Amino acid sequence: MQIEQIYTGCLAQGAYYIQSNGEAVVIDPLREVDPYIQRAEKDGAKIKYVLETHFHADFVSGHIDLAKKTGAQIVYGPTAKPGFDALVATDGQVLKVGELSIEVLHTPGHTMESSCYLLKDATGKSLGLFTGDTLFIGDVGRPDLAQEVVEDLTQEKLASHLYDSLRNKIMPLEDDIIVYPAHGAGSACGKNMSKETTDTLGNQKKTNYALNPDLTREEFIKELTEGLTPPPAYFPENVMMNIKGYESIDTVLKRGRQALDPEGFEAVANETGAVLLDTRDAQTFAKGFIPNSINIGIDGGFAPWVGALIPDIKQQILLITDKGREEEVVTRLARVGYDHTIGFLSGGFEAWQEAGKEIDQIESISVQEMANRLEADPEAMVLDVRKESEYQSEHVIDAQNVPLDYINDHLADISKDKKYFVHCAGGYRSMIFNSILKARGFDNLIDVKGGFSAIKDSETVPVSNYVCPSTLL
Repeated sequence: MQIEQIYTGCLAQGAYYIQSNGEAVVIDPLREVDPYIQRAEKDGAKIKYVLETHFHADFVSGHIDLAKKTGAQIVYGPTAKPGFDALVATDGQVLKVGELSIEVLHTPGHTMESSCYLLKDATGKSLGLFTGDTLFIGDVGRPDLAQEVVEDLTQEKLASHLYDSLRNKIMPLEDDIIVYPAHGAGSACGKNMSKETTDTLGNQKKTNYALNPDLTREEFIKELTEGLTPPPAYFPENVMMNIKGYESIDTVLKRGRQALDPEGFEAVANETGAVLLDTRDAQTFAKGFIPNSINIGIDGGFAPWVGALIPDIKQQILLITDKGREEEVVTRLARVGYDHTIGFLSGGFEAWQEAGKEIDQIESISVQEMANRLEADPEAMVLDVRKESEYQSEHVIDAQNVPLDYINDHLADISKDKKYFVHCAGGYRSMIFNSILKARGFDNLIDVKGGFSAIKDSETVPVSNYVCPSTLL
């Protein structure tokens, strides 16, 4: 028997591979499915089932491609209505995999079809619980995502369902069962997830607030629904792709891998109105980039930021990447439903420069230089693009807070005539912010290297933990 967690850090997502006696299952697979197929081939195993814990919002699952390529059966829990062939299991239904059995536990709350899968050995002993977004380590799934698809499912109704699911289906299970959730810290599917990606159910009963047996239904609902930030705009779109189906990942990759020389790249950009997405490091981007391109670095929180800042998942995209990373970028875009990459700049930005094409730059300065310039120019302002909670914790005195998450809603709050020094926590988000505004004609934004971490370390700029009235949000 093998149980393998396949964890993807940029999405804080855990898929699972289980194998016994030549039969295998994959739970909540990512969009690119060849690694699972290769894993099974290495074991001499046939993938029998693709188990989906629910219709995911934060990524597009690989269930359809995996089923087509292997002949595996897709499985959902009760009430699911997929737009493709799948087994909609009944509550308590048992699936056999080699010497193992997997019991379907319907646990509505995060979504109505949400289900957990209880793994048992040949003797019937429970070994592990694959909880999807129903139960995380230290948290439970947020109850406000399904209402984005079904209006009458309020977050309070879903939280009430989750209260019952936890108490009637999960808490009665044995303490030594290992909990295998679909997400860890960093995912937008919960509020307070642990960095740990597995734990015993017994320890979760002791430490997870949602499993406190003394919590009343009303207290649970209040705790679960307070402090929820709006979900990323692409979440409902991903849900519908997971329900209805999508293009094969092979088709998406073939289209996105189209290599374009500088002349061809420029022509396609002009003809299509595609977004020019530059995925290089922030400081490398600042030194030179194609005019009107935006920077979202591949080595940061790439996919979630693309989802938050490019509203239309059908938007055509042209890529500027580090050499050799083109397919990686196309794949990671497809993971969150951005299937319309139509090519990349062959030879990277260096080829654009060598062709004598126009380039642009963003000034990026040290904290000390920012302090000097602020002293010389009292009219200049500091823009803090971190989340509001980060800003409230501690910030530069008199800085304005415009969280990157809401940039498209607050462009009118920023003057093209005023000079701004822009920072985030470490420099990743501020360059995204600056590049988006630069493409919209804001030429007086200056990036602060190292972000708030460097500001605190330098002790040259006054910092306060009081939320001043200049906050824009």
